[in-house]
Amino acid sequence: MSDGFSSRENESSRRIVNVPNGISLVRLLLSPVLFTAIASQWHRTACSLFIIISLSDVLDGWWARKFNQVTAVGRVLDPLLDKVAICGAMILLADSRGEIASAIVSWMAVVVVVRELVVTAIRSELERLGHDFSAGVSGKLKMVLQCAGITMELCTRIWPSQSLHDATVWVILAAVVATIYSGVEYFIAAWRVVQKQGEKRS
Repeated sequence: MSDGFSSRENESSRRIVNVPNGISLVRLLLSPVLFTAIASQWHRTACSLFIIISLSDVLDGWWARKFNQVTAVGRVLDPLLDKVAICGAMILLADSRGEIASAIVSWMAVVVVVRELVVTAIRSELERLGHDFSAGVSGKLKMVLQCAGITMELCTRIWPSQSLHDATVWVILAAVVATIYSGVEYFIAAWRVVQKQGEKRS
């Protein structure tokens, strides 16, 4: 009985075509449209698209867990596509100018992009070795703060307000701190996994 259940789980984890991965693909297709909207200063459209993209991330994660459709591909693809939307939005918002200066400045975008590239490389390698390296609490908090900060920045472009701008600055700073912290945490966790694997081989 248990062998049959394990077999179904293994089959599910190898499957690529399912609802969560389909939602991730939609998120990928929407990202260039989001970037075009930001670059063109279509702030309402950009804000709406970013909220849809953010909510789709929550939806595909929930669906994958609820209906046992977590796959090895999805564990890598889902966070990777999140990074595409987050990094692209931050870079474009740091570069653009509105009535009020952007709360996102260039060095913040650089920190986020570098962290995401490093963590993506680490996660891909560990997943290749057969380890589940899904997002932890700090990674999820980082994601929430990044999404909140970007949404608030886009709202500031729609409804210019100094108080909203000031609040956005603090949220973005918190997101950057969480980004750095979670990146260090991922690196330490990965290092421990590599050490244990080295000990087993020796």
